[in-house]
Amino acid sequence: MVNRGCTYEMTDGLACQAPALRGKTVCYWHDPEKAEEAAEARRIGGMHRRKAKSVATIYDFAGLRTVESAQRLLEIAAIETLALENSIARNRALISAAAGAGKLIEAGDLEERLTAVEAAVGPKAHADGDAAFPEEPVR
Repeated sequence: MVNRGCTYEMTDGLACQAPALRGKTVCYWHDPEKAEEAAEARRIGGMHRRKAKSVATIYDFAGLRTVESAQRLLEIAAIETLALENSIARNRALISAAAGAGKLIEAGDLEERLTAVEAAVGPKAHADGDAAFPEEPVR
């Protein structure tokens, strides 16, 4: 038996498209028996999003999508760790942060160098027939 999608019609007239609960025609979010549970899940999710946004703003943290963002997180962790009372665990964390910083610095340096090489070589460095294998796409 194929599980059909939720039959609930949204206010804009489109179908919900979430998978229906087993043996039902509506999804979790539109099942009247789950209304209280779903409302609590929405409330908790909203609280989590607000907390994440507040913390990200306080620490000036935008995520882990770039080397700079990872460096920022490592800096935050190192500063918070430095503020702790001296201990073996604190010292291990700081040593680990220093090792991670070295890797991030290296990654940032390699990224800069690669960007410079790509800018110097241009967008199409290889001839069309230069692929190692005929079916290999040329980058």
